[in-house]
Amino acid sequence: MFITSENATPVFKDLTLVMPAVAVGNVGQLAVDLLISTFNLPRVGYLHTDCLIPMAGNNPYATGKDDAGELHTAAEVYTAPELKLAVLQIRAPVVKSKSRRFRQLLLSWIKASGFSRTLVLSSSHAYQRDDQQLQGTPLRYLVTPSLLKTSGDAFKELGWREMEKRAPLCPERLDTGAEEERLYVPGGGITKGLYMDSCTEDVPLAVLLVFCSEGDNVPDAMALVSHLDDWLHLLDNPNREGKWKIPTSWNLLFGSGIPPAIF
Repeated sequence: MFITSENATPVFKDLTLVMPAVAVGNVGQLAVDLLISTFNLPRVGYLHTDCLIPMAGNNPYATGKDDAGELHTAAEVYTAPELKLAVLQIRAPVVKSKSRRFRQLLLSWIKASGFSRTLVLSSSHAYQRDDQQLQGTPLRYLVTPSLLKTSGDAFKELGWREMEKRAPLCPERLDTGAEEERLYVPGGGITKGLYMDSCTEDVPLAVLLVFCSEGDNVPDAMALVSHLDDWLHLLDNPNREGKWKIPTSWNLLFGSGIPPAIF
């Protein structure tokens, strides 16, 4: 699945993997863009799979004409060994009929690579929140038992809110009664399935997500990546400016401008 773009296969052991889930507003992907652009992460390889819709394009993080024509694909891996960080950017939707297979391929690669933990950046439909989710911050987290053992105190210190479980939308269809609560992440793509699979396979994984709506999701991405940095402290490096760098590809986030010639 992983194909290196270097002469030697990169070493991922003990690195933290950050990746997005293709979800409402593409917030996770925008947040990952900010990580790659801010820390100028080098690409070390890509994921080759038929589970993603094929796509290719120019370098989204180009700094000039010299690198603007580089070819980039649907799923690429970047690393910063000095930050103990690896980043997977996914730029294309998952083929609906291959969602389960994609999750299993991802988890197999994650386990084989030896990542210390995996952090998934995601989002969920704001309009489908229940009453308790309307209160306070729109940011939530999920954590597998495997990661909770080592990072549970960190979540308490940060004061983060865990994603609430909800009563079934159609309780009359349940044999166990209406009191059973379940995890819902509407609009979250593979988020819930990847989290549940990670719990089953004892993979240390956390999900950070934000409730949002489609539109200008740059503020949501900024909030989500800053939320992540409250935990990882990536911007604390004295060599950094302490702020997120907007990638060049965002200049066309809402398409090109209106041609003056039409007026």
